[in-house]
Amino acid sequence: MFSADVAVPLWLYLILLPLAAYALVMSILLPGVRWFFRRRLNLAVDRINSSLQIKIRPLQQTRRQVLIEQLIFDQDVLAMLEKTFREQDIPRQVLQQRVRAFAREIVPAFNANLYYQVFYRLGKIVSRFIYRIRVGASHVERLQQLDPESTVVFVMNHRSNMDYILVSYLAAERAALSYAVGEWARVFPLESLIRSMGAFFVRRESRDPLYRKVLERYIHLATGNGVCQAVFLEGKLSRDGRLGEAKLGFLDYILRHYDWRRDRGVVFIPVAINYDHILEDRNLLDWDHLAKHPSAIEHLKRLARFLRRNLFCSRQERLTRHGYASVNFGEPLDMREYCRQRELDLHHLEKEQRIRHVAELAQLLMRRLHHVMPVLPAPLAALALLRQPNEAMTSLEIAGACDDIIDDLIARGSPMRKSEKPRQGTMQNALRLMLEHGLVLEQDDHYRINPENLRLLEFYANSIRPPDAKIAD
Repeated sequence: MFSADVAVPLWLYLILLPLAAYALVMSILLPGVRWFFRRRLNLAVDRINSSLQIKIRPLQQTRRQVLIEQLIFDQDVLAMLEKTFREQDIPRQVLQQRVRAFAREIVPAFNANLYYQVFYRLGKIVSRFIYRIRVGASHVERLQQLDPESTVVFVMNHRSNMDYILVSYLAAERAALSYAVGEWARVFPLESLIRSMGAFFVRRESRDPLYRKVLERYIHLATGNGVCQAVFLEGKLSRDGRLGEAKLGFLDYILRHYDWRRDRGVVFIPVAINYDHILEDRNLLDWDHLAKHPSAIEHLKRLARFLRRNLFCSRQERLTRHGYASVNFGEPLDMREYCRQRELDLHHLEKEQRIRHVAELAQLLMRRLHHVMPVLPAPLAALALLRQPNEAMTSLEIAGACDDIIDDLIARGSPMRKSEKPRQGTMQNALRLMLEHGLVLEQDDHYRINPENLRLLEFYANSIRPPDAKIAD
């Protein structure tokens, strides 16, 4: 009976054939392909972890959909959903869909292979193509002695959009960083690429309590599972070159439920970033003037001009044009030690008390950031010229004034050593850079401020300008 012929209409056969093929692919072939690539990815993660000081955590290897579901059914999120339902009388189904959308928006899709095989190499090429790279650390021993099981959070100042690329590249041999990225990057195909780097998107101006609760619970989940994170403590790019006011939201999300006696350790590492030349410096100065914002076509023209000038010139000429980019790692702050010394239990405090302590912590981190701010030749020369704004100075006089500034910074507690003072040739390169970008005017080796770009000169000088108080903790 099993050899009997069965006749079916042609139209039914044409329907059943693709359905059978689909079932074959979904039930047999696709699981096998997924297993093959998952196995290769796990082997790659094991190989990468063997060389990292801060390992890639299991949470970063968990399927994205699992993390999304975990957020959707988090008890605190459900409680906030119920509260929103009672206060705003929005149907629960609508709120659940909103929560799912928030979770999908926030949760990254980290891919270790892409991070290290593509983005790390690309970051290295781009960074070294534009800048001479300097890296320093004020407490090397403490950085090397970090507990590998702690959650490490790099807290940084924000000078340029190059910060993402530069710090990811320089920190890649120690850890894979998870950034909080603003909504500006939620464009195709950039959004998918950023997610695969382990970054998560943040609506910085959102006042929706439901969204903020989902974001808080994701940060709590990542922190509790040891994911290495990076946050710009100011929350936005500096508009005047100075360190801005610290934003407390991210720190509060990390610490509001933190119990230093039971939870995984949390270590904050200040990372100070500075440049001789910032590619978007003029845009930052005009940020608050909408009429001066460049259009998309102007952006493309600037990019074409940048590529034309830098792709077809010598490496020496290109590096002289853009100078140094420097990253200094400051003194780590261990929250277990910090809380133990102050007998501080943040998870038991009321909101007002907790925010006050978080603000104190943020100010301490900002002081440590300023303490290790890289002192680079162009900002030094800018500060020297601004101290005598109505006079023309020779290159030797500028170099001498820069030495005096460095001595003053060292006296104030800067970790910079006198042996690190820039040489005469380095200062000459810095002056050529400033002349190239119109910050100064020169005649017979006498340099003076270009009055048309005074604000721009102050922008660079402000990055190392000492505050009134002593730079120390």
